[in-house]
Amino acid sequence: MVIGTLSVRLLVRESRTLKDKRQVVRSVLDRMRAAFNVSAAEVDTHDDVKLVTLAFAAVGFETAAVQSALQKIADALRVHPVAEYLGSEVTVGSEVV
Repeated sequence: MVIGTLSVRLLVRESRTLKDKRQVVRSVLDRMRAAFNVSAAEVDTHDDVKLVTLAFAAVGFETAAVQSALQKIADALRVHPVAEYLGSEVTVGSEVV
């Protein structure tokens, strides 16, 4: 079994309040969960109105497949119309069961 994580930082320039930010975060998380069948959550920068830190987790049988799925998420977020992509970090590892 292979477990992979992706941590992404986004900037929501148009956000003026935490409510604005939450709408964008909810939209991004729902879209990525549905499109890529991954677990997703906001994991940091909860009180910052413009900065978003999201984490995604995927599990599979092959390292390449998990890494590819996480890379596709990062690519989708790079072209998001509202949230500006600032950077990401991918970690993929194997777990012996």
